Amino acid sequence: MNAVPSAVSHAFADSATMLRRQLRHMLRYPTLILTAAGVPVVFLLLFVYVLGGILGTGLGGPSGGDRDAYANYVVPGVILMTVATAAQGTAISVAIDMTEGIVARFRTMAIARVSVLTGHVLGSLIQTLLSIAAVIGVALLVGFEPTAHVSEWLGAIGVLAMIILALTWLSVALAMVAKTVATASNMLTPLMILPMMGSGFVPTDTMPGGLKWFAEYQPFTPFIETLRGLLMGTPIDNSAILAIGWCALIALGGYLWAKKLYNREPAK
Repeated sequence: MNAVPSAVSHAFADSATMLRRQLRHMLRYPTLILTAAGVPVVFLLLFVYVLGGILGTGLGGPSGGDRDAYANYVVPGVILMTVATAAQGTAISVAIDMTEGIVARFRTMAIARVSVLTGHVLGSLIQTLLSIAAVIGVALLVGFEPTAHVSEWLGAIGVLAMIILALTWLSVALAMVAKTVATASNMLTPLMILPMMGSGFVPTDTMPGGLKWFAEYQPFTPFIETLRGLLMGTPIDNSAILAIGWCALIALGGYLWAKKLYNREPAK
């Protein structure tokens, strides 16, 4: 009668243990947060200070558009790039565990199998949110002026949490497909490019036909438009529904794929 609740509580306890393991790694190597934020910050500075003047003018706006206007436009895309960069770091971490034998040791222990993967995912969620906070801090210094109130900020955090969980589960699955750590790292590179091929850096209606179609129907565009709407008060329209749908699809697919791959791995 109590077998199912006992199994669930056991899985939660083991997941918490694995999460503590990931948090210890994060405290031991704080550069992981800086690394996840570093590449997006470089892109932010490049686009705002080098290209922001001309791109900001193209956006229009009450003052005709300028570098500050472009900073407000580009920051949501840079935040999503931060999520993608952190997902790449998670893939590397999972691949290291899979190739260096620690997973084989976990298999000999009386722990819930799902907890090993869940620990990685939850640890990545915390690390990515901290990296995003660092990126937003830099963005505020370069002219980002969000109009969001407390409720919009909470909504933005909720949306980001959904996106992070979805992309992290996908990165875990891809890392388990990879045979080496280098391969796992390279497989996540397209995720860093997708924000630039969506509405992250320029409006999609400025793109040529085929690219415009791709930009409008790939998942990062509704992610970015939903986040931009919450932070800057721009129209969200149906982007929020599309974002939730993409998150659910990617998270469920990534979780089931990762679980299947993990359970299929032969014990060493």
